[in-house]
Amino acid sequence: MRFGKEELSMGQTRYFTVGKLVNTQGLRGEVRIVSTTDFPDERFKVGNQLSLFHPSLPAPLPVTIASRRSHKEFELLTFKGFDSINDVEKFKGGELKVSEDELIELEEDEFYIHQLVGCEVITDEGESLGKIVEVLQPGANDVWVVKGGKRGEILLPYIDECIKSVDVANKRVVCHLMEGLV
Repeated sequence: MRFGKEELSMGQTRYFTVGKLVNTQGLRGEVRIVSTTDFPDERFKVGNQLSLFHPSLPAPLPVTIASRRSHKEFELLTFKGFDSINDVEKFKGGELKVSEDELIELEEDEFYIHQLVGCEVITDEGESLGKIVEVLQPGANDVWVVKGGKRGEILLPYIDECIKSVDVANKRVVCHLMEGLV
């Protein structure tokens, strides 16, 4: 399962974070990015355009990737037209985003987090448990946080034994309540 991590709306366009600009690297305009995408090779490909969001900017700034290399847990990028540390230092703390129409098409049974949040969860016996409010990614499998039903908060692991069907178009998930989940 693949997920987009975060969403931001600006007018009618929704943007999704693919990386956070955490620092500069060297003197030639290179920046350190912590990737928040499942598709770093696609998102950070040389020539791709991303939108840079930063509190100092009145609107998203389009940036085009001029170079990319990976180092430890970071993506090291340069942007066309930003050739020195002085050009990029002011963007520390900014986020790189893509618009909703730039999202990568997922395979069957793969979902973006924003598609799951708000889905109503029904047991295979017809009981409404509430809605998915968050998706946790602690390790081996994801955990969906469900709230709003009479049972209170429920944590559902995304495993075949528990999640029986997902219909993001109709915002509906059917699950089997395994022993010990409630």
